Amino acid sequence: MAAAASTSRPSGGDFLLRVQSPMHGMKRIETCPSQKIDDFLRKVKQAFDLPGNGWTVYVDRKMKTELKARPGGPKSSQTLNSFDLKRGDLLYLDIKPEVTAMLEDNLEEDGGRERTTPSRATAGALLTGDSDDAARALNRDITGTIVEDEVDQFLSKLDGKIPRERNEQLCRHGDQGKCLHCVPYEPFDEEYLANVNPPIKFLSFHSYIRKRTGGLDKGKYVQLENLSCKIKPGCRDHLPWPRGICSKCQPAAITLQRQKYRHVDFVQFENHFIVERFLDYWRKTGNQRLGYLYGRYEYHKGVPLGIKAVVSAIYEPLQVSTKSSIELVQDEDEVVNDIATKLGLRKVGWIFTDLVPLDISKGTVKHFRGNVNSHFLSAEECIMAADLQNRHPNPCRMSPEGHFGSKFVTVVVTGDSRNGIHSDGYQVSDQCMALVRDDCLVPTKDAPELGYVKESNNEQYVPDVYYKVTDSYGNEVTRLARPLPVEYLLLDIAVAFPKEMAFTFFASETIRPFSIEHRDDIGETQEFSVFCDYVSQFGRDQPMNMFCDLHLLIYFASCDVLPIKSTMDQLLLALKTKDDARFQRWLQSADWATVEQLLAAQNSPGILPPPYLQASASAHGQPSLAPAARVGASWSCEHCTFLNQANVDICDMCSLPKS
Repeated sequence: MAAAASTSRPSGGDFLLRVQSPMHGMKRIETCPSQKIDDFLRKVKQAFDLPGNGWTVYVDRKMKTELKARPGGPKSSQTLNSFDLKRGDLLYLDIKPEVTAMLEDNLEEDGGRERTTPSRATAGALLTGDSDDAARALNRDITGTIVEDEVDQFLSKLDGKIPRERNEQLCRHGDQGKCLHCVPYEPFDEEYLANVNPPIKFLSFHSYIRKRTGGLDKGKYVQLENLSCKIKPGCRDHLPWPRGICSKCQPAAITLQRQKYRHVDFVQFENHFIVERFLDYWRKTGNQRLGYLYGRYEYHKGVPLGIKAVVSAIYEPLQVSTKSSIELVQDEDEVVNDIATKLGLRKVGWIFTDLVPLDISKGTVKHFRGNVNSHFLSAEECIMAADLQNRHPNPCRMSPEGHFGSKFVTVVVTGDSRNGIHSDGYQVSDQCMALVRDDCLVPTKDAPELGYVKESNNEQYVPDVYYKVTDSYGNEVTRLARPLPVEYLLLDIAVAFPKEMAFTFFASETIRPFSIEHRDDIGETQEFSVFCDYVSQFGRDQPMNMFCDLHLLIYFASCDVLPIKSTMDQLLLALKTKDDARFQRWLQSADWATVEQLLAAQNSPGILPPPYLQASASAHGQPSLAPAARVGASWSCEHCTFLNQANVDICDMCSLPKS
């Protein structure tokens, strides 16, 4: 018996203690009974990669006895011996929620959890390095209050009810009264939505909120919670997955339902020039193309409390495309997002083409999407759309996470039933966003219209996902989503152009626009010579129009040759506010004067400089360039390398002689 006691409780030498964490699982730590408790806790901190505070080690499962040194006690109370620990004993690590949230983003791949978690609004944006999207995903000001989008703040103040005229046959009250036959409709009234022309299939998001918050309690206890497909962290009743799971931490099974509301009800392009320039790449190469939509969200009067995405420009990221595929080389561009934000715009969606020519002489294309034998969006496209929606969450004060769903839209340009080019808009449901965010949904190999919900494995638990169909006998049957028709995940959105075109950026039939970025493969480059040709098209009365081009502004911000970066903010503010006085002050800056000199030097002999440059020179208080000053080669200063006009002998930059 004495020997057995000596084996279980050695007085010296090394022995192992087990420490169980709800996040990391169990780890064995080598120690000895005489080791100080503070030294042992440092080993725990190092083994689990923990911060300096925010966690505690307990001796018992109920977490009542904390493992810590007793201040002011004898030396024997500062060691592990004071807690009567035996070799192989199990200790329990408790981590505070705020520390858990921080650690979940930093776990290594073998730590057993994915980086993105449903409780973190900023996860998708942080993964892409998009600072603007991450800032929007936080959705909180310095006081911690959730800040919703401007259109949401506007709609939340509207009454939203649809007025009805007095019925002369049924109404028996005075002019100031109301009855059942003339009381205004609620924005979610099913009778009104079904009988309006055209019928409205989906509630707007704010109509859905009004429906949830109606009644006597005014939605006092209503919360919009994001669906989670992951095991809840922090359960202490069992070992971590795959060695244990319980009903408290296990995600519930999901039955897919067609979503009754949508976050965006209409997509509107400001003018046809935007789409025509985007389609020009396909017309020249036959290859498909992808772009991001930049614009803003506005109130849409066609749907009660509706929201529309107004598209002002399309940015085409770096990509490799063929006739049947697109591969993104560079997904995000911080320069573009920064310019758009300073112009009062934001990324509202993405667009891609899926066009196959039918008759080139007639300009027709094949119709193979949206018919009974095909699909609207493929499973792979749905997953891409869900990923982008997760990166751009919708701020919502009714959600405990601070965000719910997304306003990010998908537009596909394809053939319609008359073999013409047509645009269709979509969003995926909030359920689809959760399945993609938690890595539960994958595409099938040979059926684009079908997705597939993964099965659970040792690394990941996947809840059961079902959908309901009606069989040949009219019965509603529940089926496992392996495979899954993606129609259950889609919401369609109308896409159109306004009756009266609007122009955030300048466009004209008579002026050739500046080259679009990343089109070097078709000979469209963003170079200084192209910029010179572009400037030469504008007259004296069009200086501001010349700069109202998103692709030109991107060229300014990314070009190291032109010295404009330092004053770009002044230019963008002038363009945003249409402030001509501010714009004229920017034209008189030294940076733009240098560019003007470069433009004048670029002109070939005998060719007059652009009329705009003559007007700009007069605005600077300088005489217009004489014809003799424009003939002949320019010379580079030996001292500062500045490019000077041929008719001057002193450098305009450093004031030193030519030789």
